[in-house]
Amino acid sequence: MDTINNISSAHSVVSPEVTVSKLNNNPSSNSQIEYVYIAACDINGLMRGKRIPHNQLSKAVKAGVRLPLSILGVDIWGADVIESSQSNGDIDAIAVPTGREAFNLINTSKSSSLLPVWLYDEDNNPYYGDPRHVLSHISQQFKELGLTPVMATELEFYLVDYTEGKTPKPPIRPKNGLRLNKTSILSINDLLQFDEFLDEVYDECRKLNIPVDAALAENGCGQFEINLLHVNDPLKAADDAVLFKQIVKSVAANRGFTATFMAKPYGTQSGNGFHVHCSLLDEAGNNVFDNDTEEGSDLLNNAVAGLLATMSDCTLLFAPHVNSYRRYTPGTLAPNNISWGYENRTAAVRIPGGDPKARRIEHRVSGADANPYLVCSAVLAGMLYGIENKLEAPEPINNITYNIENLSTLPMDWFSAIREFESSDVIESLFPMQLIDLLIDVKKQEAKRFAMQVTNLEYLTYLQDV
Repeated sequence: MDTINNISSAHSVVSPEVTVSKLNNNPSSNSQIEYVYIAACDINGLMRGKRIPHNQLSKAVKAGVRLPLSILGVDIWGADVIESSQSNGDIDAIAVPTGREAFNLINTSKSSSLLPVWLYDEDNNPYYGDPRHVLSHISQQFKELGLTPVMATELEFYLVDYTEGKTPKPPIRPKNGLRLNKTSILSINDLLQFDEFLDEVYDECRKLNIPVDAALAENGCGQFEINLLHVNDPLKAADDAVLFKQIVKSVAANRGFTATFMAKPYGTQSGNGFHVHCSLLDEAGNNVFDNDTEEGSDLLNNAVAGLLATMSDCTLLFAPHVNSYRRYTPGTLAPNNISWGYENRTAAVRIPGGDPKARRIEHRVSGADANPYLVCSAVLAGMLYGIENKLEAPEPINNITYNIENLSTLPMDWFSAIREFESSDVIESLFPMQLIDLLIDVKKQEAKRFAMQVTNLEYLTYLQDV
């Protein structure tokens, strides 16, 4: 793949008149809306922005809502990263609506909506510290090849009973009043106990045109997964995942739970994964991974090879937090090595079975704590790297991968992943330097703070005995 660090703007900006019209005519909106939250997704996948009165929206959007560029590059605690924010004087960006309609927020004291935006500089150039712009650029490279990525996401989360400062507990079943006390994968009873919560999540998703599909009780106690259907627009797939997480958290809070997408909230139970399914369509709408065989096409093999070749370097995007690496535990269906196989859930890249016309890749490395825009960007960039360089994948593995000695492993801790991302030549060919530099600065600041903490376990273990 050619380097993309000298990029001119080729992005269209959504008309302010269209945006305001959509908001005012949106069925999920109404005349009682008092405030609108103007929000962009930061590098950690959190929404940041400002609140304005609804009656100021038209004026604000037409004039351009100004937000500091630095808000997308703060650390996980919301603190400025000095190397990034002050190096350019902490300049403003122009917040432009993404084209996604504003939507009503629940759990607010006043009737409010949220309007998704992304950031441009004063000259209307995309700011590539904005993860949505990164995904847009990589998607555009597929369009130039006459290919359209089709993507779907699967997100796992836990419902917990949480009091700050204490270990979270499984939730109390709403219908019988008893606390969940065991894992029960694919339990219909657990789904029925929480059906009102699930119903509300589905209702809110439908209002936002988020294509929710199957829901299931997962391996962990109080863990659920809800799948989103395939869409032929990576930006929509990532938008949907970001908004889905907001919906789940809001609905849970409304019902007295805490919902968490933390990668490993319990050390002895399954982690929360974020699986991405992807296929490619040609200009005639044909799946280029399908060649009427069980194995799939040469392009499928190239794409898999690219994902494997870039996986280690990209691990920081799939596992961006210190807790993320607790999920990579052998035997938990979370991959810890660089592998692929057909119908093999122990592999990092799985090719699901079924009708060859639906042949696709399932990428299983990411945790649910990761930024959906960056995860989808890394998956697509890896596939493109393999296709453009005509890489060939090694032989697929169709048995348990965890204990195969000759397989390369992912970085098994956060600090190693940061170092590998920073030192990688491949990363510089996949992503804009604005993103690379910003992510490194943010993660180094976060890592420094974690490294300075002394845990209670360390006191219990060492204080008196060494």
